[in-house]
Amino acid sequence: MAEEKHHHLFHHKNKEEEEGPVDYEKEVKHHSHLEKVGELGAAAAGAFALHEKHKAKKDPEHAHKHKIEEEIAAAAAVGAGGFAFHEHHDKKDAKKEQKEAEGGKHHHLF
Repeated sequence: MAEEKHHHLFHHKNKEEEEGPVDYEKEVKHHSHLEKVGELGAAAAGAFALHEKHKAKKDPEHAHKHKIEEEIAAAAAVGAGGFAFHEHHDKKDAKKEQKEAEGGKHHHLF
């Protein structure tokens, strides 16, 4: 009874343990793809917000509903833009790590 087996519902492994060396090229590609997805989401939500703004002017009977939908779409556009910005910086960090792993940093002082 000294050794008890722990039964875990989820068997999580540490990423470094299961993969070994990091594939920086794949990581850069992944963040680049997610950055593009964020940009497209921001553009789509912004377009929908403009569409709802136009509908609010054209349909005064339901203008309040269209205004609310416009504001929600605008908030989604801002959120998607923030996500794209975040992924852009993750991509830059991955490129920096890749460069350091390949040859290290060289400071040219003279």
